[in-house]
Amino acid sequence: MTDEPYLARPAGGPGPPAGSASVRRANLSLVLRQLRDHASLSRADIAQATGLHRATVSNLMTELVDRRLVREVGVEHAGAIGRPRRAVALYGAHVGALGMEINVDYIAAHGTDLSGRALVERRVVFDAMSSGQDRALRRLCLVAGEAVAAMKRAGAAPAGIAVAVAGLVNAASGVVTFAPNLNWHDLPLADRLSDALGPVPVPVTVDNDANLAALAEHASGVAAGTPDLVYLTGEVGVGGGIVAGGRLLRGADGFSGEVGHLPVDPYGERCGCGRIGCWETKVGLAALVRAAMPEQAYELPGSPVPDPEERVAEMAGGLAAGDPRMLAAASEAGRWLGLGGAIVVNLFNPRVIVVGGYFAALAPWLLPHAQAELERLAVAGPAARCRFVASDLGFGAASRGAATVVVNQLIDDPTSIMDPLPRPTAR
Repeated sequence: MTDEPYLARPAGGPGPPAGSASVRRANLSLVLRQLRDHASLSRADIAQATGLHRATVSNLMTELVDRRLVREVGVEHAGAIGRPRRAVALYGAHVGALGMEINVDYIAAHGTDLSGRALVERRVVFDAMSSGQDRALRRLCLVAGEAVAAMKRAGAAPAGIAVAVAGLVNAASGVVTFAPNLNWHDLPLADRLSDALGPVPVPVTVDNDANLAALAEHASGVAAGTPDLVYLTGEVGVGGGIVAGGRLLRGADGFSGEVGHLPVDPYGERCGCGRIGCWETKVGLAALVRAAMPEQAYELPGSPVPDPEERVAEMAGGLAAGDPRMLAAASEAGRWLGLGGAIVVNLFNPRVIVVGGYFAALAPWLLPHAQAELERLAVAGPAARCRFVASDLGFGAASRGAATVVVNQLIDDPTSIMDPLPRPTAR
């Protein structure tokens, strides 16, 4: 999914000069977008969908096949009669896209080629919360370097990297303005990571983790294609990514979606942001662990950093076995999840609230309470027709979304990954 529409020039209509670099770039992007959204298409299908002349599509396709960004995948027959059509599909096996995520207790990497084929998938347990900004950045750079090396061994050099961070991010500059649970302030993450990866510059994008996870959900998750959805992270902190009318809602400064800091209890716990009673102090993983397994709370000094998946698996086992303390904690967290969800529904009227991270892993014990509370508190009641659903992307949703953003950036401007056209040989 991308945020800006591209309009094709009507077939047969007048257009800018054929030699225009901007027109060529736009047309290449137009063709690749069609192939990104379909398993395969014929040249005639692409011409019909884009409004480009068949001859133009044929020329563009020849170039894209030569560049190994597209490949022929078979023959399609249009009915019982007529010439067979040779189908093509997005390829780009030599072009890599690396998505990263740094969160309170882990660093994740998801590397793909241009067609979305997974090349690298890893998650490293790391105590980013107490490591400090510089040490956390060094570890992120190390994991990124290892992922880049693995992708190169697979034959796909990364043409871009995107990093997901739980916090306020200026996506235009790549600066993490404030990440309360990481204790980061005004960190120029894009520049620092790009510099650390060596002499060959790789474009680096930084964005909020929930925004990127929402893009992944909209593109390929349980509610794929739903034009109005909200994604909620389920980590130590809680964030939201909002898709409205098929577009990511960023707000005036790009800071929308910080739903974890909705004030819901003026007499509650102090949040990592410094305020009292934020929603994430009620439904974040750290809050649930405190209530269900107080002897393993995140805040205990000297305790090893937990693997969130292992901790959630342990909790799921206890819930399935009927542990009374865990059941009571999950019930309470579910009700608070529904209360905050009702606020989100009243504000944005989404059709679906997709929950990820630990919310998804513990969905059988959380979502019935959350759904009941949402329906009780949403102003529109049943008319809102919004439901909670559990993501199936696991803790890797944000890194997967980050890789998708890189792929979309490359498809937006294919010339950034294409060598100059060969010049005719002088006679």
